[in-house]
Amino acid sequence: MLKQLKVLVITTTLLLLSACGFQFQNGQLIPPALKTLAFESPDPYSDMARALRKQLQMNDIRLVDSASDVPLLRLNKSSSNDEVASVFKQGREAEKILILDVEASVRLPNSMVYPIHVKVNRTFFDNSRAALAKSAEKEIIWNDMREQAARQLISKMVALQHQINTEKH
Repeated sequence: MLKQLKVLVITTTLLLLSACGFQFQNGQLIPPALKTLAFESPDPYSDMARALRKQLQMNDIRLVDSASDVPLLRLNKSSSNDEVASVFKQGREAEKILILDVEASVRLPNSMVYPIHVKVNRTFFDNSRAALAKSAEKEIIWNDMREQAARQLISKMVALQHQINTEKH
């Protein structure tokens, strides 16, 4: 009995740990109405626009030129900021909070516009003695934050579609 209980506890723990990190896989949960989108951005070659376009394509969403019969995803604004979280005894910055704030909107073919907002935060330990390595690490973190924000935008866009469907009924 005790052995079976241990096996059950270990199995349950492994199942719970393996369930974290949920992501859409190949766009399986994306409704058909959002499988084809037009995508606009004030700067189509910005890092955030590229990350969002990449995530859309990874989710099997077909991007087309602006058309009135498909939903339009518009990346309105993307801003990055950092704030000091802690300092060393000497008064130098020790830790920063990196903040990525993204505002987008979805315009449906019926001309209804729905805003979407995503904010991603990360902490970054800033050691001035290894400035070059920290600069490269910081850029990797920013890229990861952009991809996370793009995934969150797609998730919110899918949730928005479900909300619209429930409003109709």
